[in-house]
Amino acid sequence: MRVIFTLLSLVIFGLSGCSSKSVQEPNSVLIEQSDDDELDSFSDEMEVKEIYDPLSGYNRIMTSFNDGAYEYVLKPVSTGYANALHKEIRISIDNFFNNIYFPMSFVNNILQGKFCYAGQEGARFVVNTTVGIAGLFDPAKSYFEIEAHKEDFGQTLGFYGVGSGPHIVLPLLGPSNLRDLAGMYPDSFLTFIDYDERSYWTLTDTPPEYIGAKSFEYINYISLNKERYEKMREDAVDLYPYLRDIYEQRRNKLIEE
Repeated sequence: MRVIFTLLSLVIFGLSGCSSKSVQEPNSVLIEQSDDDELDSFSDEMEVKEIYDPLSGYNRIMTSFNDGAYEYVLKPVSTGYANALHKEIRISIDNFFNNIYFPMSFVNNILQGKFCYAGQEGARFVVNTTVGIAGLFDPAKSYFEIEAHKEDFGQTLGFYGVGSGPHIVLPLLGPSNLRDLAGMYPDSFLTFIDYDERSYWTLTDTPPEYIGAKSFEYINYISLNKERYEKMREDAVDLYPYLRDIYEQRRNKLIEE
């Protein structure tokens, strides 16, 4: 009875007093986590704002490397993976990984003073972990209409006025910048996926397990979203500055929200 009361309390708290607008987590990945409408908006309304890019030479080379890795490795692997697993199964796997990143979103919402959004993230985690069977399903959204409000430490730094610094393209992971790269380290302590043992339970606790879990998550994500990257490749006259500008504008938009 106490568990049920706690669950209902969290759901009620998560539903009350907050905007229902969803804020997606823009992980620094090869395929930017933007929906098609956002991509059209960014491409049609590019802000005339200079981006600090002293590493442009390296960034161009790494963008070409990432694009080649996508075309000749990630795309065929993810296509074969998609043919082997039904889309609904892959969506459930994606839901599972999103759910286990709850501590990162919860803590960063609190650090930014977004306590109501933190409450919604808490409600989502409890509902999806229980009713949603370890996060494989998202009843928090489909039944209780509790949207995700995901935040990371890069956004928290930006919220407090830390500039983005130079733009950096990461191997395989794609566009980032110095602020967001620095934010990955504290965020790594707020996930259940790790390459070392901790004092609390984690899904992985050795480097091979970590690499395997992250690779699985990445291939699963690409299998669900490769059309977005294909669209960006088609729209771009010059791929590197196109991806760079979309990434920086989206990060700025998320920080402003």
